[in-house]
Amino acid sequence: MPEIHGVLPYSGHRNPLTRSTVARRVAATFATRATGGTPKVYLFEALTEWSATLDILLDPTVYGIEVQLPPILYPWPGRKKPREHHFDLRVTFEDGFRRAVFVRNGHSLTKPKTKAEIDAIFNAIPTDFADDAIVVNGDQFTRPYRDNLFRAYDACQRTDREADELVQETARTTNYWLLKDLIRNSGLPSPRAFDAALRLIGRGHLAADWYSVISIHSRVRLPE
Repeated sequence: MPEIHGVLPYSGHRNPLTRSTVARRVAATFATRATGGTPKVYLFEALTEWSATLDILLDPTVYGIEVQLPPILYPWPGRKKPREHHFDLRVTFEDGFRRAVFVRNGHSLTKPKTKAEIDAIFNAIPTDFADDAIVVNGDQFTRPYRDNLFRAYDACQRTDREADELVQETARTTNYWLLKDLIRNSGLPSPRAFDAALRLIGRGHLAADWYSVISIHSRVRLPE
């Protein structure tokens, strides 16, 4: 990939942008505290990996992310040589805690072979590679869910603490059913209040249906 002015280059161990008739490859830029706030190129083997990354980046305690990591070796029955696995994503939090992320579709996760593979991989993770590891079911990232993730992430790139605090306080102290009611109660201009609501939903301070495109007509409520 050619250099992009003002953007840090891709630094993954492998390039996943090969042709595929099934998977949709993704190239994206993200700025994190680890990059000093400068956008950096990240490459994803599938939309599910990109979606999982957006979901993770909504957490304000995330310090940095890495994708297409160097392989870890793990034993497999019947093979003399260990197998290799490249984790899709590794997240570093602001306290230094590192988490490896394994993304796979729901059908694959139901297979006994996949479960055995995950156990073998997770048991072989070196202590200097990650502090823990999680499995993410990529089936949750439907098209509306992905759209909501992207819009919530995009809204989080615009800081407006005053609006966030006002909308959150309005959610706690007034009566509403739909997001448009909450926006009206806040007294803020609609675009500003809507962005604040997206940030609050993305960070879990407001609850909404992620499987329908979030709009002013969406039902919103405080999380339980």
